[in-house]
Amino acid sequence: VPLCLCAFVPLCLCAFVPENRSPFLLSHNQKFLANLELIPFLQEMLERTIYAIIIQRLREYPAVAILGPRQCGKTTIAKTFASTYFDLEQEVDQVRLDIVWESITQSAELTILDEAQEAPEIFARLRGAIDEDRKRNGRFLLSGSVSPSLTKQVSESLAGRIALVELSPLALSEIDKKHDERLWMMGGYPDGGILKPSAYGNWQRNYLELLAQRDLPRWGLPARPKVTLRLMKMLAALHGNLWNASQIARSMGLDAKTINSYLDFLEGAYLIRRLPPYFANIRKRLVKSPKTYWRDSGLLHALLNINTREQLHNQPWVGASWEGFVIEQIARELNALGIAHDLYHFRTSDRYEIDLLIDFGDQLWSLEIKLTTNPSLHDYKRLCKTSDLIGARKRFLISKASKPSISKEGGLCALRDFLKLCREKR
Repeated sequence: VPLCLCAFVPLCLCAFVPENRSPFLLSHNQKFLANLELIPFLQEMLERTIYAIIIQRLREYPAVAILGPRQCGKTTIAKTFASTYFDLEQEVDQVRLDIVWESITQSAELTILDEAQEAPEIFARLRGAIDEDRKRNGRFLLSGSVSPSLTKQVSESLAGRIALVELSPLALSEIDKKHDERLWMMGGYPDGGILKPSAYGNWQRNYLELLAQRDLPRWGLPARPKVTLRLMKMLAALHGNLWNASQIARSMGLDAKTINSYLDFLEGAYLIRRLPPYFANIRKRLVKSPKTYWRDSGLLHALLNINTREQLHNQPWVGASWEGFVIEQIARELNALGIAHDLYHFRTSDRYEIDLLIDFGDQLWSLEIKLTTNPSLHDYKRLCKTSDLIGARKRFLISKASKPSISKEGGLCALRDFLKLCREKR
């Protein structure tokens, strides 16, 4: 369904009231919260699994912030919830918001504040408005690209008053199965090729250039744009490897502390995922370095000048690309479902290794990721042996096999089969 249909959603919301409730018995705020019952239909129409979590958080908190990388669809989704919209990147909207602020604080309608990090003074005003009536939920919907200033303002001014929801680019569960390979090749940014393949490549390079030239420096990254782009290329070449700041620092003529600080910025911009090591009390020497992955496979492939699937399949690092893609799809699914979890990798000095560990608090799941249509029983048995060392309850070997073989303890399955298991866990 074309995303342009989002423009009609606010009209639908305004017209909807549950059949068993008289509209005259509902306050304006209650009407808005009741209208959220329409959103499951919108979720199906737009195929974004994050809708359910946004609805739930709006019912529970006065304010909700949708955070994520630029161009991942935050504004499009936010606009489906209300028509009172301010783009705080635009000075005219900042002035307009200031003029009508008093009426907004008294209104029962949801107000959208897009790119909130561009107007840091708004957070103190939001705190005052929320504290005047703490019992009212679903009042403000913020969106923003993560920056140190935004994180600081949220934590200092709106702690306990706002819920944070992470929005990623399009995920596997949000697209038709026939486009799975395209998603791996081109990534999930709506404008980056998944919806229009001809855009792939140029879009990714322009996107990263703009981040290096404008956004990252504005958020506080002190590196020159050329240095940032060079670091991005090095991180692409080392995708899926153990993080060694000293090695990269020597290559770039910088110190390790500086490189680590640069990586913090790239991680905060949702470009890089740093997968920490899992520590267990076992009689083996553990590898204590994190692993780094590009979160979007399309950005990774564009940085490495991969233009076709045939080129990708012929690369010696294609397995690392697939591994990172699988990890990111699982992370996106769990986040969109609102399932609390932590992700790790595990490796010992004598090469016992688990690609991904998912800690659900009450359960530990271990995953081996193989780019093959014919996974071997030997690989699964080794995964089980390593899992026994750390007490992982379920073990899964994820591959491209078409027929899953799953029991209560785990088994062999494709990525879509595993994502289905995640949804069932909710």
